[in-house]
Amino acid sequence: MIRLMITWLLALSAFGINAQTVNAASSCSPLLSQTFPRLQDEAPQSLCQYQGKVIMVVNTASYCGFTSQYDGLEKIYAKYKDQGLVVLGFPSNDFGQQEPGSNKEIADFCKNTYDVKFPMFAKSVVSGNNPNPLFKMLIAKTGTTPKWNFYKYLIDRNGNVVESFNSMTKPTSNTITNEIEKLLKEKV
Repeated sequence: MIRLMITWLLALSAFGINAQTVNAASSCSPLLSQTFPRLQDEAPQSLCQYQGKVIMVVNTASYCGFTSQYDGLEKIYAKYKDQGLVVLGFPSNDFGQQEPGSNKEIADFCKNTYDVKFPMFAKSVVSGNNPNPLFKMLIAKTGTTPKWNFYKYLIDRNGNVVESFNSMTKPTSNTITNEIEKLLKEKV
């Protein structure tokens, strides 16, 4: 039995999966039990690594009237990350073709223009008939589809969708920050 477990763990490690990853995945909420390529290098990233955090998911675009919200997203991330908040950015070209670039071009823009440090994922579809699996679940749970770029969803520490906010609601608004502060006080 022990030999079988060791063989199994060695096989998993060949694919970059360790026992800690397996344990995290087994306690991961269905919403976060997904993997997406990281924007900068397209390395696969499990969203389970954010289990236990308050999460703001936002669809982004580099050439939108709301693009300056990167600044506000970075500010709330910096302010609350040590308390357990993470912002997850998902670039999308769904609205007005305002994110036409490659993943490298988007990553360079985010770093050079807004010094974005929160996690960003590769460009994907977030609306319409075939949104990425995370947005498909967010839409199903809230009944709200992103209407434009910089639509925001808040997820509690247990991986439950709590609220969604339209593009007009700035990340640093009292409405959002009050909700974040409330969720940060809650235990897993």
